[in-house]
Amino acid sequence: MSKIIVAPSVLGADFGNLQRDVELLNRSEAEWIHIDVMDGVFVPNISFGFPLLHAISKHSKKVNDVHLMIVQPEKYFQQFRDAGAHNITIHYEAVTHLDSAIHQIKKTGARAGVALNPSTPVSVLREIIHLLDLVLIMSVNPGFGGQKFIPYSTRKVREAKELILTSGSSARIEVDGGVGLNNAEELANAGADILVAGNAVFGSADPLKTISDLANVCV
Repeated sequence: MSKIIVAPSVLGADFGNLQRDVELLNRSEAEWIHIDVMDGVFVPNISFGFPLLHAISKHSKKVNDVHLMIVQPEKYFQQFRDAGAHNITIHYEAVTHLDSAIHQIKKTGARAGVALNPSTPVSVLREIIHLLDLVLIMSVNPGFGGQKFIPYSTRKVREAKELILTSGSSARIEVDGGVGLNNAEELANAGADILVAGNAVFGSADPLKTISDLANVCV
């Protein structure tokens, strides 16, 4: 089985020492940095936007994996790309014209992903799976870090993997929410390619080792 991509979420970082934490990630085995953008409308929390992404991009040597938990995300794709996004993931539940939005993301040069809330079935992606670079399975209800992993998310990872294989899509599966060393192997075995970890990394006594352990969980 191939090595897992670890995408530490800066939502768990120390914003007062953000450059320090990004530089720590640069020294780690993490390949991506996950950046959660929340608007207080689609989710009950507000995080950050273009200025913080731009600040991270100035120091990051990793792939900037931007997760838009916002309404009307199509208004901002080019701005997020210009601020340093390599991946732009939008929520199925937040977009009316999903096919069009995916094409708009790709037009910016970014990889396109679609996230599914816990109660949204994988089957809604059947008609557009061939267009996607990423499928993000939310394993908590979006909005806040530090939540407990929802167990049926593992089944959804398996379903997403089956859909990808049967459709011939090259999309990769990302899992976000309550991910740590206690469930990383289970998720990898189910078909996950990318694991987002916030508190598990930044709350660790040794973040570099935790990232390494996650990345090598199934090598």
